[in-house]
Amino acid sequence: MMRGFQDGNMAGMTIGLTAVLNFARDEAWKNRIAGEVFSGKKKLCLAITEAFAGSDVAGLRTTAEKTPDGKHYIVNGTKKWITNGVFCDYFVVGVRTGKALSVLLIERGPGVETKPIKTSYSPAAGTAYITFDNVKVPVENLLGEENKGIHVILSNFNHERWVMSCGSIAASRFIVEECLKWSNQRIVFGKRLIDQPVIRQKLAKLIALVEANQSWLETITYQMCHMPYKQQALHLAGPIGLLKMSITRVAHEVADEAVQIWGGRGLTQSGMGKYIEHFNRTYKFDAILGGAEEVLGDLGVRQAMKNFPKAML
Repeated sequence: MMRGFQDGNMAGMTIGLTAVLNFARDEAWKNRIAGEVFSGKKKLCLAITEAFAGSDVAGLRTTAEKTPDGKHYIVNGTKKWITNGVFCDYFVVGVRTGKALSVLLIERGPGVETKPIKTSYSPAAGTAYITFDNVKVPVENLLGEENKGIHVILSNFNHERWVMSCGSIAASRFIVEECLKWSNQRIVFGKRLIDQPVIRQKLAKLIALVEANQSWLETITYQMCHMPYKQQALHLAGPIGLLKMSITRVAHEVADEAVQIWGGRGLTQSGMGKYIEHFNRTYKFDAILGGAEEVLGDLGVRQAMKNFPKAML
């Protein structure tokens, strides 16, 4: 539960730098950016979501128009709920270039304004509302090809959703472990909680759910490690979407049952139950960020139907 390190230092880089590593068109430029970010000298975030376009990526309104000499883009628009946006030096930004989408790496400078957004999650995350006002961006900062940014965005979504799945299931496993320890310590009606059949039943359900999803995560991780990056968007977008949907549903069950097992301590922000309280207060973020459960479930089914043998229908 190291919020400062995880949310402040790792979150934006983990979900945003992959777009630079995989789609930067100049090797020296890519290595410079990556070196600055990995060394901690600079911070980077992913800026796709807008007030009226989240999972609906095609609805992005931020625009990038080329200057008459073709050497720069002029970017105008806003981004919202951007993790690490408050203190970032680089922004991986989804923009509209005409009728299609492109992705630019924008460096903080004139015309870039960030304002903090208060959430119930973690102040260390630096969640931001970002305004781009006539921001001048060199064309060399284009990631991937112009008007083909949807491929960059969707490919990066796979990685982002996988990372969030890893974090969510790890947190759920930790909470289940805390419940196991507490059940062996707490004495109720002259017995330990673990001696009560109803508590063992709750723990059995949580362990089964968490370990099944952990196994599924490891299967998809193996596929990601052995499948060419370009094929992952085609073959793994649906399974990863379903995985994240399932894991965040599990987190809901874990949060609910953990509070029941811990009682009043599970609602207290200090003392023995502080981790339970924090998890119960924040687990829902993973069900929204990176794609809502309903959107990801629909994505998984649509991709499955696309590859389903027509002769069997």
